[in-house]
Amino acid sequence: MDNLIFLKLGGSLITDKERPRTPRVDVLSSLCRQIADVIERDPNLILLIGHGSGSFGHVAAKKYKTRAGFPPLISPEGGRTSSFPQRGKGRMGAGAYWHGFTEVWHEARELNKIVLDSLRLAKIPAIAISPSSSVIANDGKVVEWNLAQIKYALSNGIVPVVYGDVVFDEMRGGTILSTEDLFMHLAQKLRPARILLAGVEDGIYADFPVRKHKVTRVSPASYPKISAGIGKSHATDVTGGMSSKVRQMLALVEDITEVTVQIFSGRADGDLERVLLGENLGTLLECD
Repeated sequence: MDNLIFLKLGGSLITDKERPRTPRVDVLSSLCRQIADVIERDPNLILLIGHGSGSFGHVAAKKYKTRAGFPPLISPEGGRTSSFPQRGKGRMGAGAYWHGFTEVWHEARELNKIVLDSLRLAKIPAIAISPSSSVIANDGKVVEWNLAQIKYALSNGIVPVVYGDVVFDEMRGGTILSTEDLFMHLAQKLRPARILLAGVEDGIYADFPVRKHKVTRVSPASYPKISAGIGKSHATDVTGGMSSKVRQMLALVEDITEVTVQIFSGRADGDLERVLLGENLGTLLECD
């Protein structure tokens, strides 16, 4: 779709990642107002929103090692699923792992409710699409996802909202899929024109955390020269932080060459609106 945009509201942007379960309500309000303004100015815009879990899901996920999984030896259908060894004596048992799995689910859902409430206050017609109830993964990658609900929403002017969430995994038993993990699959099926990742950093730095050398454009060919300096998230981030996001998105633009990805800060009032309307802020990821 030529006018379809994927927009991620990063967990570090919409929550205080240094304080558990702390949303930045004022930031969310500003972001949603800007989105509403753009939708009013450009009624042909088609938007899919994703958001991270920030200080909600990541803390519990780290405690229970949810992303790593607890691989079953036998699948629900009765077949062998995994050659991974079960966790040994003295390590977390199945009961503790699956309790943690549900805790992360509750945390992710709570933040999603806050995001949806903020969109509603801005009069944006939006609906949550819960990955935990619709996605099956295999070793951390989506293998089953009925996208009919998302397609119906997009075709009827409703903004579908996905988010980092726990999912069942054929290999790991359970895991967490980040918004970028979900975007990787959705991009293959829906072919957006642009993917916008709004966070707290105003782009990619080749010397993070010094932040003296911002890179305005990155391609798969140029990435190896700067990869060592990109770094990870300062706060708890079980899905890998900036370096992981950049690698994923570069793999995507290399595979779908017509897609571009923009990494930028959503902190300054008005910047999200400018980016949605086509201005290049931050760092652009595109194929050579």
